[in-house]
Amino acid sequence: MQVQRNVYRDDHEMLRETARRFFERECLPRQAQWDADGRTDRETWLKAGREGLLCVTVPAEYGGGGGDFGHACVVAEELHRSGVSGFSLSLHSDIAAPYIVNFGTEEQKHRWLPKICRGETIMALAMTEPGTGSDLKAMRTNAVREGNEWVINGSKTFISNGLNADMVVVACKTDPSAGAKGVSLIMVEADRAGFRRGRKLEKVGQPAADTTELVFDNVRVPADNLLGEEGKGFLCLMKELAQERLVIAVYCAAKLERLLEQTLEYVKERKAFGQTVWDFQNTRFKLADIKAQAVAVRTLVDYYIGEHMRRRLTVQEAAIAKLHATETLWKCIDEMVQLHGGYGYMLEYPIARAFTDYRITRVFGGTNEVQRDLIARQL
Repeated sequence: MQVQRNVYRDDHEMLRETARRFFERECLPRQAQWDADGRTDRETWLKAGREGLLCVTVPAEYGGGGGDFGHACVVAEELHRSGVSGFSLSLHSDIAAPYIVNFGTEEQKHRWLPKICRGETIMALAMTEPGTGSDLKAMRTNAVREGNEWVINGSKTFISNGLNADMVVVACKTDPSAGAKGVSLIMVEADRAGFRRGRKLEKVGQPAADTTELVFDNVRVPADNLLGEEGKGFLCLMKELAQERLVIAVYCAAKLERLLEQTLEYVKERKAFGQTVWDFQNTRFKLADIKAQAVAVRTLVDYYIGEHMRRRLTVQEAAIAKLHATETLWKCIDEMVQLHGGYGYMLEYPIARAFTDYRITRVFGGTNEVQRDLIARQL
């Protein structure tokens, strides 16, 4: 029995079909080449823009889909259900672009968003630094105002879309003495003098995700590249991180359901000791546990999707969603790898690919230890 989902409307489901066909037709056949290249190709980004799969929540007046968070969720779900790896579409559309929508001026929105929605400008978000990790208040990248320009110096690491990015939302200190109140957000175009991409980082999984270091060496940008108010960047980050964490929970829930389907198919076909692996009571009990956990995650995540669509999601609730979905997914993946035996360690099998690709979900978007701390503050 499947969970009866009531959070989506017919228009959401119509977009789901479009997204599913696109990822199967345009992305899966390119996966091997993306893995070899260490990045996705720009033509696929442009195709995604033409299909209306980028920035589905950006208002139509700026070139976006004009949808709500439910539309973003169905795209994220289908991307991860499909088995596509390393295509950081959600980072571009649902995490980076909303900073411009929510905190940009009308001039900034009209200047930047149309190309972002078409996939002509690929977005990245630069928060993490080599010495700070989840402790954003400790960032050292700084921006100094000189006349009509900001001069930025520092470095960032673990930046998704780092190689492909044409524009980066950079969190930096504009008043180093003010702690969190000295953080500002500044838009940096990748063709600015002094902007440099460091090495592509070799990760445990997601080889097609172009995760890099970024270096800012006296990078000068116009003063009107400031996003939102000076000194209010940390507050902007805290507001947007709730959606980022919920997006992670959304696609973890979808991935868990798909991996369970694939594991069931495998154990019912695989023979051992004269019977299928499914015929062993241990297998059935393990998968019954995983099914129960998948239903629990789905129920929780759908509830929070609905809350966020009504603009009622809190920071604590987003932390609960992210913590529970990612921890459950990882534990279940480990169990399903075991049920595959030696084949569970072969990357040609989806479960092995998931084992390497989804471990990071407990780390990015704020480590799960940070999520526990956020939850505990409200107890």
